Amino acid sequence: MLVTEFRPIIKVIEEAYEIPHLKATRKISALLPHDYYTSEKHYPVLYLQDGQNLFDPMAPFGDWAIDKSLEKLAQEGFSDIIIIAIDHGNNERINEYLPYYHPRYGEGKGNHYIQFIIEKLIPYINKNYRTLTDFENTGIGGSSLGGLISLYAGLSNPGVFGKMMIFSPSLWIAKKIFNQTESFQPLQKSKIYLYSGGMESEEHLPNAKRLESIFRAKMVENHDIDFKFSINEIGVHAEKYWRHEFPKAVKWLYFN
Repeated sequence: MLVTEFRPIIKVIEEAYEIPHLKATRKISALLPHDYYTSEKHYPVLYLQDGQNLFDPMAPFGDWAIDKSLEKLAQEGFSDIIIIAIDHGNNERINEYLPYYHPRYGEGKGNHYIQFIIEKLIPYINKNYRTLTDFENTGIGGSSLGGLISLYAGLSNPGVFGKMMIFSPSLWIAKKIFNQTESFQPLQKSKIYLYSGGMESEEHLPNAKRLESIFRAKMVENHDIDFKFSINEIGVHAEKYWRHEFPKAVKWLYFN
């Protein structure tokens, strides 16, 4: 069988999908299993931020190459997942991914952005694609600010996102997230995959370890959390390291 037969099907849902919560539009794409149209399966879903950087080799800072990772995973028998890629807002990216007010970066529209995903995008995807719609099969993820807003989404909506893929989250810009993590009350089993590079910034790894310690403490207190922390000691804040981590995180979150 040719390797190309395992490639995910990349479908642009809409070039300018309306986001009324932000009075904006975004390109949204779906990466479907290679056999989606020849099967009758229903699939878990992962909503990923920064869609421009996920499978475009011409992206300015490089890409995660998730299409190639999904192809390799499919060859190993791990093809049953749908990825929804949501493009960021370019100049509005920081404000839209910021969960709280910041004196330098603005009001923080992160809550509006997440409400868009929950109230409009997820229902649309569940209506138009064969998805598994329950908590256990709905995940969210991203890197940097995309990781931060994904963490916030999971903490703020414990009945919606059963899986979180949090790569190199920009915790420095939203220190309130630590308090929110401490008060997090998962309603069902939450799976959280946290990744950090060891050479991202002076405070990045210490911040990630602080986040880890909060989750570990909650697990000791018998909160229903399954948590994994992955560190690449030589990792910097760049797409090529998130590219390497992506298939490992997918396997742990969805197929473990």
